[in-house]
Amino acid sequence: MKKLILLIAVVTGLGMQAQNDMNTGIHVTGEGIVKVAPDKVTIKSQIEHEGQSATSVKSQNDEVVNDIIKYLKSQGIAEKHINTNYINLNKRYNYNDKTYTYVANQAISITLEDISKYETIMKGLLENGLNGINGVEFKSSDIDKHKAEARRKAVLNAKEKAEALAAPLGQTVGNAFFISEGSSDNYQPVYRTLEMKASSDQASNQETIAPGEMEVKVEVNVAFQLLME
Repeated sequence: MKKLILLIAVVTGLGMQAQNDMNTGIHVTGEGIVKVAPDKVTIKSQIEHEGQSATSVKSQNDEVVNDIIKYLKSQGIAEKHINTNYINLNKRYNYNDKTYTYVANQAISITLEDISKYETIMKGLLENGLNGINGVEFKSSDIDKHKAEARRKAVLNAKEKAEALAAPLGQTVGNAFFISEGSSDNYQPVYRTLEMKASSDQASNQETIAPGEMEVKVEVNVAFQLLME
């Protein structure tokens, strides 16, 4: 019983010490940013047809999708990098003339591991019936490594902030007694998308994306002990 009481007292004491640290320490948020040149790009494309017959528009869409997948495979794009996001077939009502049409659409995400192939692939997609782009997303194959570096920079930034805050008070920063990771953000650079009305010949002579740099950002919350000098 005495051992149990002693153990409870020790645990309680540690808890009170931790609470005391939380009340008397210094709490800061650190930010770490790593700029990375992306080496992959994902094209979020869409194929859509509208008409009077559900069967007809679905058939048209399926034919284009088939041609696009065949084209991508002929260009060495692996099946794992060609993903169907959704397939829809809807009835659309026109309030002006009170008639119905049918709309078939299918979204396909295409990942290119070589950004330099973007213009060529886009030209081929247009020639094979692609008629919509929902967006372009840049990625890095080493994102975990870059996040780890951003996290390291964030912790060092937090310590630097804590020291700058403590110095005017004649105090120094001791050990960290609380660390948590806040938000992280993989910023995608601004880009220009291809106008679908342009001809495929025109598109082949245009630079339609500017990958630039990705910003990998991590925030951490750190609490340090405050020591008197």
